[in-house]
Amino acid sequence: MRVEMNFLNLLDGAEYLAQQGNPPIAGLDYDSRRVKPGWCFVAICGETTDGNRYIDAALQAGAVAVVSDSLPLRPSVAWAQVTHGRRALARLSANFYGRPAEKLLLSGITGTNGKTTTAFLLNAMLRASGRKAALLGTVEYRIGDEVLPAPHTTPEALELNQIFARAVEAGCTEVAMEVSSHALEQQRVYGVPFDVAVFTNLTRDHLDYHRTMEEYFASKTIFFQGCGTEPPRTAVINVGDEYGQRLLKLCKKQNELITYGIDGGDFHAKDLSIESAGVRFNLVTPQEEIPIWSPLLGRVNVYNLIAASAAAYARDVEPIAIAEGADSLARVAGRFERVDAGQPFTVIVDYAHTDDALRNLTAVARDFLAQRGGDGRVIAVFGCGGDRDRSKRPLMGEAAGRGSDFVVLTSDNPRSENPLDIMNDALPGLQRSGVRYTMEPDRRKAIALAIEEARPGDIVLIAGKGHEKVQVTSTGATPFDDIEEARIALRNAGYGEPQAAQTAKP
Repeated sequence: MRVEMNFLNLLDGAEYLAQQGNPPIAGLDYDSRRVKPGWCFVAICGETTDGNRYIDAALQAGAVAVVSDSLPLRPSVAWAQVTHGRRALARLSANFYGRPAEKLLLSGITGTNGKTTTAFLLNAMLRASGRKAALLGTVEYRIGDEVLPAPHTTPEALELNQIFARAVEAGCTEVAMEVSSHALEQQRVYGVPFDVAVFTNLTRDHLDYHRTMEEYFASKTIFFQGCGTEPPRTAVINVGDEYGQRLLKLCKKQNELITYGIDGGDFHAKDLSIESAGVRFNLVTPQEEIPIWSPLLGRVNVYNLIAASAAAYARDVEPIAIAEGADSLARVAGRFERVDAGQPFTVIVDYAHTDDALRNLTAVARDFLAQRGGDGRVIAVFGCGGDRDRSKRPLMGEAAGRGSDFVVLTSDNPRSENPLDIMNDALPGLQRSGVRYTMEPDRRKAIALAIEEARPGDIVLIAGKGHEKVQVTSTGATPFDDIEEARIALRNAGYGEPQAAQTAKP
């Protein structure tokens, strides 16, 4: 719920160098196209444009105040010059919506892989404990039982505070959310007081933005040091990850430090059994052992389950609710999601889009086949995103090849690049693996080709896009859903009308 205020109230706590005027403020936005009469326009520098270019457009739309990191020479309008546009947006948004984050207990998950599933699991555990919780992440946002689309893993500060305000109004007391490296670097979560911070792992990704692994790691450390706030009360860190070990040495201001892993850490697995229908283990905690069963598959999900359990423990969730939450989550959209048309082989759609994620995906597929028995093959469809780190493309090719028996190299989201150029970047790694492969730039045809190749007992992995519903090319975004394309390909191959996608089971 927003608070009626004037311009000086709106600026409370913002780092401004100079200021003029004090009109009442009816709203605020950083997009001049959404500005309405009586609003404040916050000019921030984005990744592709500078909001200062749109001050005149915002004034024409009725803005009565402008906040900018450049001095706006507009004597007829209220203005404030700030030191950092995005920090100012965060402070102003929090003020306008009544500082909603301070009325919630927030748990954030950061890392390269596992953020989404860990956030879903933590949300399930909080709900099993009887708490009303919100969820923010790559797949979707949730406020209690209400589901909202998720344009970004971590929203801009304005949208973030709007969601927090809606959560408070809906009676939520907790939030489980993914916190991306982009959001940390751009300070979208500036001033947000996190209670629990989880680190899953760090592998090669987003180097088109961060440039080096050291810069990528540095962006993650912001989360644990506090972004305009005190550090999170509790840090939950994967000690099986080399960057997790480094992060441990930096986490000196937390009141509580929890380590986790499969084989070691404050929280770890005992008597682990990876089965064809899920995973089973005893969760060892500092106080007791909790029997865990989850329908999620593979060793990688054991890490996610332990991370979520440790975060839930830090939020005082009861052991029985931790176990119930783990058992209740049968699937996460686009994460090892099965498409079933009654065919004699398995078709899986997954979001894996890094070399490490592809290694994990093919390893889960191998475990799945081993549990089921027989001599089934792993057939993988994958591509690499355009306008992103080119150096990871051959690494992805090699990872896909080493974990598969046959690979169809295709297009993912090429964006402004030529799909064939992207595929050729991945090709050397694929060839190094020695796997049998083919190239098909048309993703729709590539999916159909892999399904035509499959024999009884095989598993077909369609990797890279997961839950996404569009493909982004040089001409823009067009509807494209890997799950729906797999259904169509199965139907065209002569199998029955596919049922709704579900988590893979034996």
